[in-house]
Amino acid sequence: MKSPRSISVAVLAASACATASLSFVPDGLSQPNKAGNGTVPPDLQVIDDVLEALQVMQESYFQPWLGTWPTSIDWTAAVMGSHISGALQSLSQLLASLRSSEPRDYQVKENLVATYFTQLVGYYFGQDAFAIRNEAFDDILWVVLGWLDTIQFIDLHTALHYQAGGSQTGIASNQQIPRMLVNQSWHGNLWMSAFAHRARIFWELANKGWDEKLCGGGMTWNPRLEPYKNAITNELFISASIAMYLYFPGDDNASPFADDTTAGMENETPTTTGWKPHDSRYLDAAMRTYAWLKRSGYNNPLSNNTRCDVPNGMLYTYNQGVILSGQLGLFKVTGNTSYLFDGHRLIQDVIAATGYDIKTNRPVDDISSLPPGRIPYWHGLGRAGILEDVCDVRGDCSQDSHTFKGIYFHHLTAFCAPLELVSDLAPAIEERAFRQVKEAHTQACKTYVGWIRHNAMAALLTRDAEGKFGMWWTVGLLNLTMDTLDIQEGDLGPEDPTAVDYRNGDVPDDPRWGNPGKALIPPNNGLREEGGQKPLIKRSNVDWDPNNRGRGRTVETQGGGLAVLRALWEISRHGRS
Repeated sequence: MKSPRSISVAVLAASACATASLSFVPDGLSQPNKAGNGTVPPDLQVIDDVLEALQVMQESYFQPWLGTWPTSIDWTAAVMGSHISGALQSLSQLLASLRSSEPRDYQVKENLVATYFTQLVGYYFGQDAFAIRNEAFDDILWVVLGWLDTIQFIDLHTALHYQAGGSQTGIASNQQIPRMLVNQSWHGNLWMSAFAHRARIFWELANKGWDEKLCGGGMTWNPRLEPYKNAITNELFISASIAMYLYFPGDDNASPFADDTTAGMENETPTTTGWKPHDSRYLDAAMRTYAWLKRSGYNNPLSNNTRCDVPNGMLYTYNQGVILSGQLGLFKVTGNTSYLFDGHRLIQDVIAATGYDIKTNRPVDDISSLPPGRIPYWHGLGRAGILEDVCDVRGDCSQDSHTFKGIYFHHLTAFCAPLELVSDLAPAIEERAFRQVKEAHTQACKTYVGWIRHNAMAALLTRDAEGKFGMWWTVGLLNLTMDTLDIQEGDLGPEDPTAVDYRNGDVPDDPRWGNPGKALIPPNNGLREEGGQKPLIKRSNVDWDPNNRGRGRTVETQGGGLAVLRALWEISRHGRS
């Protein structure tokens, strides 16, 4: 079994591509297992579950008059925006396939899309953009990704429903209607410039985090915590930069903050001509950061170390996901299959680290043989084939960690989308070779569907009577309650002396992380709420649900449920044979 540390660095290993025998599928599994690996048409019940998860998320947590999810924090709200945009992309493609000439059908379709899109528009105004400008660079980059996800949805929905060759509008062709109505594009395009402007401003703010004086390069996590550089900020910069190169439509708005955000930037575009799409700066930033990340080995500098050779061995699920959309984007514009190899290797290592074998399409441990109340062995990123963060069992997950698994599945969905090159940007690739790469990518993604379904079904079993998802999905799979749960020493996995769980607890006040007596990061609000948290302590006779511990069910855990269901729908749909 791979050690937890090997999972974190798996993405760093590039693979050479031999075209004659190209395959991203693991050795010993030449064809996907037919038992649930996408070789049958996807179950329409899954899209019903996706839409229900979306409805509960918005009706329970979103407040239109505030334009946000009030219980979220700045960065998790940006992620919720990405989840909404992703769900809308899936919905738009589904509606395009359900063709009808009945005007009433069109009204129902458009109303459903407009309901959630208008909430995204409301969030544009509800997002506290001024506050996020002063936060850490990773917080800033979630904003970039969020609005680029929305831009991708607008482009897709317009192409499918409002352009020549798109799906029908529901108006019969023999009806006499004004030309003005026929020539109208989708109203969502009115907001494209606003979303693009915010994405561009925030990317330029984040670009200030790139530093070559310390550690030979890389993104600083927080301008007030130099020289600390972590994996997530660099992964975000890769994915956000390549997404800017691919999807940013341009921006001719020179305000606000044009002077301070572009000051000192190399090759900056003059504000008099605007910022153009496909600017090489974005591609250069993505490739430069990816190269640095691979060299670094995901090592994080501590204290006064400027060489980046003292690691923090802590693993989080979202660290394994954000890089995936960046890898796909880099392949799209370079045609370099090493990015795909890196991505598939990382996905397969993550699946193995949950205790799931994609060759047999089942967990490696015999769950049926577990004594009552016991939980399976911890494999590094989960147990019983279910993705977990280390805080799940303890029940002390912070608001940050509540968001992590949803982020993983959102970017896994992006990575396993049907493969394509951007013809105007990518180098010429021989058609036969590209077909082989595309088929190898599709076949590999098919092998993941069984594991995704396993996680989605477990997540569904954590829903309460209101349809809200819990954080610890394994509980749903094992049907455990606080009455039966039997946590014993060693169930949390081996202790890693280099691991500091700064996302759920405090940064240690010791010389390795800073000067003694000087607090580097305030206590996490997820652990310091009134009354504290009592992991695995039953509070009352009716409090039987382990997912009611700590923060309980939140908008972030709902986003996680939505994301894993959407991953199941999209990847099984694309993987049909």
